[in-house]
Amino acid sequence: MATEAMGVNEVGSGDSQFATYRLFQLISPSLPIGGFTYSQGLEWAVEAGWIKDRATMVLWLENQLRYSVATLELPLIDRFYQAIEARDLPRIEELSNLLCSSRETKELRAEETQRGKALNVLLKQLDIPVDEYLASNADPNQLVGLCVAGYLWGISPQAMKQGYLWSWAENLVMAGVKLVPLGQTDGQRALVELTHLFPEMEAISAQIDEAMLGSFTPVVSLASSLHETQYTRLFRS
Repeated sequence: MATEAMGVNEVGSGDSQFATYRLFQLISPSLPIGGFTYSQGLEWAVEAGWIKDRATMVLWLENQLRYSVATLELPLIDRFYQAIEARDLPRIEELSNLLCSSRETKELRAEETQRGKALNVLLKQLDIPVDEYLASNADPNQLVGLCVAGYLWGISPQAMKQGYLWSWAENLVMAGVKLVPLGQTDGQRALVELTHLFPEMEAISAQIDEAMLGSFTPVVSLASSLHETQYTRLFRS
């Protein structure tokens, strides 16, 4: 009964009357998986002076959008959905391990693993049978959990990609508001600027074939590697 109340009975429909609300739930900062505790190297970039205002922060995040989110996470969402629908556990394992191996630093890999484990625990508490779609040897990650929940809650891959883009941008912009620091209005302006890039990022992701899946953000990797040496830190990465 609890499963039906949450809308899980409408498996993979893509048009559940609750799908939009479930998407809001998955991308909300209140989702208890600790997303707001990570800066993905942004904290070091601010301390180093690479980011000092809204313009430099937006440029930093645009680099991540173009060369990681659009070339790795977004195309993986489509592939995870296909594998989940087919219950293809070897394929899910392959994609999961690819995602984690594409995180180039210890901090980024730890973030991916920690978010994935936290989300899996939460989904099971919400009666989402996530374990049925996870291969035993797959690296834990957030993206596969989101896609399992999205599929079972009737959220389309397109909507999930849009939600993922928004959640990613909101988390990092709010981190920048605290770190630079920026005013709340500048944070909202940054979100407007970034969302103007989203349709282009979705188009780029649609052109990424299997051999091109991956990310190339060396400056983010450098900042992430140096983050753990900072004397004081607000964020975990």
